[in-house]
Amino acid sequence: MADILPVLRRGWTQFWSHGGIQGAFWKLLRTSELKTGKYVGEDKYGNKYYEDKRYFFGRHRWVEYTSEMNGKNTFWEVDGSMVPPEWHCWLHCTTENPPSTHPPVDRKFIWKTHQFNVSGTPEQYVPYSTTRKKIHEWVPPQTSANE
Repeated sequence: MADILPVLRRGWTQFWSHGGIQGAFWKLLRTSELKTGKYVGEDKYGNKYYEDKRYFFGRHRWVEYTSEMNGKNTFWEVDGSMVPPEWHCWLHCTTENPPSTHPPVDRKFIWKTHQFNVSGTPEQYVPYSTTRKKIHEWVPPQTSANE
């Protein structure tokens, strides 16, 4: 019985830290899990980053995505490309210090405004070919209307 009490207490705090029944319900619908941890920081887009060393390595750091980023509603459409590069390093344990306490050095290859991954959308980059086709499509012959 004494082993169950800490588990129940932790479950109770996780449930009520997300806003009670309604907040926990929406959180479960959006992310499929309820986690509580130490607040580490927030990026300029509104994503919030947390850490809890009691979870397994690789699952002990996570992000709660913002509901709007760069003018796009992202409440139901979260994407891993919404994380800026400096926070990506911290999430994947490349660096131990979060960007909120140790700001990264400016680099010329990191964009000032982070962009989504637009693969699979109409805004995606599609290169055009400058060489002739080796295989041409078959075009069926036209029947004449006079016959």
